[in-house]
Amino acid sequence: MPDMDVALKDAMQIDGAIGAALVDRSSGMALGVAGGDRNFDLSVAAAANTEVIRAKLRTMEMLGLRENIEDVLITLDSQYHLIRPLTGRTGQGLFIYLALNKDRANLALARHQLKRIESSLDI
Repeated sequence: MPDMDVALKDAMQIDGAIGAALVDRSSGMALGVAGGDRNFDLSVAAAANTEVIRAKLRTMEMLGLRENIEDVLITLDSQYHLIRPLTGRTGQGLFIYLALNKDRANLALARHQLKRIESSLDI
């Protein structure tokens, strides 16, 4: 079972990866980051995307949906942002955040690879 650093490194191997983070949903803190740069602060993105997950969970509760979030996709002009909550027993309350360059990424393949990373992650 890969640990956090290996999982983040694997996420950065996905074609088009700009940055990846493992995030605690309750605090918004990035537990680990890979990639990014001075113009793309992954810690800020991690905290802000925590609000996205919280809002979706509140909406699902109001609608009475008894489903799990598989992933959340945000499409920008030049980027994809994927948010994947962890479902394993050791990853409850955490999510993987992955930013991709839209011109270089294959979205379907990226989602598949992120699912594989998530399923093998042991925190």
